[in-house]
Amino acid sequence: MPGCFKKTLFALASLISFVSFILIVVAMGTPKWMTGKILCKTGADLVNATDPELVKFIGEIYYGLFRGGKIRQCGLGGRRSKFTIFPHMVKKLNTGLHVMIIIFLCVAIFFSLVSFGFCILNAIKVPYRAINGPAGACLWNFLAGVFVVLAVTSFMAAVKLHHLTERIANFQENVFRFLILEEDFEDCFWICVASATAHAVNLLLIAISEIHFPKIKTKTEEVNVTAEDIMY
Repeated sequence: MPGCFKKTLFALASLISFVSFILIVVAMGTPKWMTGKILCKTGADLVNATDPELVKFIGEIYYGLFRGGKIRQCGLGGRRSKFTIFPHMVKKLNTGLHVMIIIFLCVAIFFSLVSFGFCILNAIKVPYRAINGPAGACLWNFLAGVFVVLAVTSFMAAVKLHHLTERIANFQENVFRFLILEEDFEDCFWICVASATAHAVNLLLIAISEIHFPKIKTKTEEVNVTAEDIMY
């Protein structure tokens, strides 16, 4: 049986792995990875809008991995619309990169659950095989963290290098052309970053669990029994 200190660390690590699993699932299902402000360039050019008038042509956009929405401002008031990435819009994006982001997160979910199971196993007993022990727990946490980092990095590449926001904003816009004024990474993106950080914390906890602290031995006092003590 593992010691109390080791049990506590692995119990905490298992909780963190489960929280990481929940965070990734929530992030994937929420359309708040990116928000931004979009300028209706065509409408502004038609009326030669100056700086004070440009407010009437600035809308908003938000999206996640599967869906999103936008507010079009082309001089006639805001028009709200919602959209889904699959199956039609993904053809206009970098399909391979977008699909890889989703695959990376799905793999990270799997490894988070595996690391959760391994941490529970190590909290309950000392496994006979080394791969089932702390080494295995480290491996699965490391892999889960790496795949989350790959997903986050790929999403940043899609936004910054492949102009993901601009492509989504101009999807099926035959008349108006939209320019991106601002882009901000939102809660779901940072939730994934927190998930990767959680697995890094787990690696630290598992490393600490392997430290062998010296045992404090109490010195027993020697009892000297004399003849006079026996008499009394």
